[in-house]
Amino acid sequence: MQIEAIDLFHIALPLRQSRSTPCGPLSALETVLVRLRGGGASGWGEASPGNAPLAGPEWASGVFLCVRDWLAPRVLGCELRSGKELQERLAPIRGNPYAKAALDTAWWDMKARAEGQPLHQLLGKARDAIEVGVSFDRMETIDHLLEALGQAFDAGYSRAELKFRPGWDVHMLNIVRQEFPAQRIHIDVEGDLTLNHMDMLCRLDDFMLAMIEQPLPPDDLVGHAMVQETIRTPLCLDESITSQQQADMALELHSAKYINLKPGRVGGLTTALAIHDACQDQGVPCWVGSPLQSAIGVRIGLALAAKANCVYPADFFLSEDTFQNDLAEPLAPVRDPNEGVLRVPLWSSPGLGVEPDLAWLENHSLAKAHLT
Repeated sequence: MQIEAIDLFHIALPLRQSRSTPCGPLSALETVLVRLRGGGASGWGEASPGNAPLAGPEWASGVFLCVRDWLAPRVLGCELRSGKELQERLAPIRGNPYAKAALDTAWWDMKARAEGQPLHQLLGKARDAIEVGVSFDRMETIDHLLEALGQAFDAGYSRAELKFRPGWDVHMLNIVRQEFPAQRIHIDVEGDLTLNHMDMLCRLDDFMLAMIEQPLPPDDLVGHAMVQETIRTPLCLDESITSQQQADMALELHSAKYINLKPGRVGGLTTALAIHDACQDQGVPCWVGSPLQSAIGVRIGLALAAKANCVYPADFFLSEDTFQNDLAEPLAPVRDPNEGVLRVPLWSSPGLGVEPDLAWLENHSLAKAHLT
C-alpha cells in the first residue's frame, strides 16, 4: 500500500471528572490521532502517552511534533507492504515508541480496511469477545474502595487491579482480602519497590493475588528474576516491556510469568504481535493494558487482546463515565447470562469498524497537519 497522504490531529478530550496528577489537576486528555490514506483506503491510529511526560518520556504534544516533523516524512509516498517495512523506515529515529505506534496502528487499520476484514481478524483472533477487568487507584477512604470493588464484581468484571502506593499498600490489601476473599485481584506497583523491600514482597504471597505488576523499576530485569524465583505469586512486567529486545531479555531471564502488552509503549501492533508470539513460544501468557485513550485506541487494544496468548482479562473503562464526548462510537461490555461475566463483543465491520468524527477533529484540534 502506498502512503499518499497523512493527517495528524492533536486533540483534547474533556473528562467528566478532573483527575489529580503530579503536575496538577487534569480536566482533559490530550491524545494524537493519525490517518494514513492511499489507494482508495485509509486507516486510523492513536498515540496516547498522556498530557505530560509522567508515565514515560513521551507526551501528546511531543508525539504530534515527532510524527509531523520526523516520522511522517519517512513514510509519505512509500509503498509499504508490511508493518515490518514501516518499522524499518522509522528505525533511524531513536526511541519515540508512542509516536511510531500512531503510524503503525494506522497502517494495520488501513490494511484491514483495504482487505475488507475486521482488524482483529487480520491479526489472527482466537475469540469473538474479550473478557475485561477494571482498575482502581487510591481513594479517599478504604470504604469507598470496598464499595467500588463490590459494584464492579457485581456488574460482572472478572478481575480488579489495585494501585499499590505508599500508605495504600499491605494494610489496604489486607482489608480488601477480608471483604473479597475469593475474587481475582492483582496489584500494580508501577516500579516503586526495590530489592530492599523483599520482606514486603514475600508477605504478598499471603494474599493469593493473580499477579504483582511491575514491582521494581523498569530496567531491573535481573532483580525481577530474583524476586520471581523467591516468591510464589506471579510477577507481571509492564513498564519494562518497551521493545522486542526488552521482552526477549525478560523471557531469557525468566523475569516474570506474565507480560502486559501495550501497543503504544512498544511502538505499535507490529512489535506487539512479535512479543505476543515470543511469549507464546516460551509459555508466558500476555494481557492487554490500556492507558486513558479514545475509542480508536481502545479498539486497537481489544483487537490485540483477541490473540490466543492474551488469556488474562484486558483493561477496560466505560467511555461514558470517562469522557464528555468520545471521538468515535465506544464499545460496551455485555454480561454473559450463563457465566455472569462481562465481555466486550468484537465488531464485524472492516478495520477498526468506526470512523472518527472528522468535522469535530478539524474544528476542535489543538494542532493539526495534513501532509501530501
